[in-house]
Amino acid sequence: MLDSDLAEFYGVETRILNEQVKRNIERFPLQFMFRLTNKEYKNLMSQIAISSTKHGGRRKLPYVFTEQGVAMLSAVLKSETATVSEVLEETVTPNFASSASANSKVKNIKKVVNNE
Repeated sequence: MLDSDLAEFYGVETRILNEQVKRNIERFPLQFMFRLTNKEYKNLMSQIAISSTKHGGRRKLPYVFTEQGVAMLSAVLKSETATVSEVLEETVTPNFASSASANSKVKNIKKVVNNE
């Protein structure tokens, strides 16, 4: 996932997300995240709507996070959504196959995240 998409999900600015990654860079090996090349970024821009750099858009190439990188982000970010995501990963995911109440836990956590 792109850094900007994850920042939106976690309710923080992209620059804040990237600052936290830089401050905790030892927790993000290449298997967790990488930066797109110019060619990859241009290809991505041609496929989806990304704001133009002429109008205050991206100035740097985006980071892309793997599943492990997304999990690590929830540990280093201080937003409410990140905290709930971290709890979900630690308590529900490892026991998902063996826990009959896992679905209800996921629903309850989603309600908290969505302020229902």
